[in-house]
Amino acid sequence: MTHLDDSTALTSGAVHGEGLDARLVVDHGPFRLDIALTAAPGDVVALLGPNGAGKTTALRALAGLAPLTAGHLRLDGTELGRTPPESRPVGVVFQDYLLFPHLTALDNVAFGPRCHGATKAEARAQAAAWLDRMGLADHAGAKPRRLSGGQGQRVALARALATHPRLLLLDEPLAALDARTRLEVRAQLRRHLADFEAVAVLVTHDPLDAMVLADRLVVVEHGRIVQEGTPADIARRPRTDYVAQLVGLNLYKGRATGHTVHLDAGPAITTTEDLTGPVFVAFPPGAVTLFRDRPTGASARNLWRCEVTGLETHGDQIRAALTGELPLTADLTTVAAAELDLHPGAPVWATVKAAQTHAYPA
Repeated sequence: MTHLDDSTALTSGAVHGEGLDARLVVDHGPFRLDIALTAAPGDVVALLGPNGAGKTTALRALAGLAPLTAGHLRLDGTELGRTPPESRPVGVVFQDYLLFPHLTALDNVAFGPRCHGATKAEARAQAAAWLDRMGLADHAGAKPRRLSGGQGQRVALARALATHPRLLLLDEPLAALDARTRLEVRAQLRRHLADFEAVAVLVTHDPLDAMVLADRLVVVEHGRIVQEGTPADIARRPRTDYVAQLVGLNLYKGRATGHTVHLDAGPAITTTEDLTGPVFVAFPPGAVTLFRDRPTGASARNLWRCEVTGLETHGDQIRAALTGELPLTADLTTVAAAELDLHPGAPVWATVKAAQTHAYPA
């Protein structure tokens, strides 16, 4: 991410700290969260995971709203584990924004500086500068009910940033927006995060939000980190079914012997990689070709008898869910689906060329 230089920054200047160093252990009834998070100033980290994985618990722990059972939470070298939420240098943008309905946009943003000791005039001057930066100067006098979803999101972000936080937490910041607004606000949010010189942690279930906004993804399942890396790394080498579904890949685990991978549950898959030992094999649904009859003279070594279990529209294509010798998903055009007369229960043959598979160590 790029940063503002000192001459244009509206924060307290380019503060060079140590960033975030945390191990968050939270016991909540039978559920236990135990994850380690580190991030340097300027990093944007996205926490991804299915419902109930522990993402929101982690965010609440970082904000001081959920006490740690064990572990530590250090920000710029200072231990915050016992610091009250209101005393932490942390800004939060909640999923529903939680703007004060009786205050104008200007006074919503000025609320933070006022709580930190600024005079009313100083706080409103800072708030006006933030609203101008967000492109909302003309809406300073509007109350939340008069703002669109995208405008409300930017006011909430300005309110969080106006206190010069060293850690910015964003809880599903785009979830309340319709699809059209989401596209525009996502691009705006990326620019604002690029200008933020401290650590930002984003919680989302939307892989596109995470891929566009974050430098690094941390995938959490059942209260544990199952994979982390850059968006490109995660997309290319998923390590769980959840991650594979997020990035739209068929994923299998097995044992490789040369170019052949014998799956733990299922047939063998021929790949271009020459590997030995436990591996994952992945390929996109678009790499799958379907036939109603067994193809003759086909060069593909990967050929499986399957049955259609479901069909759904996926963008401008049809995605078919298949079971049988190898459970998988396949993408095809609406014309191809019609020509094949695909419907739930239809028998098909599925092929994938070895060159379209990707195998990597497990």
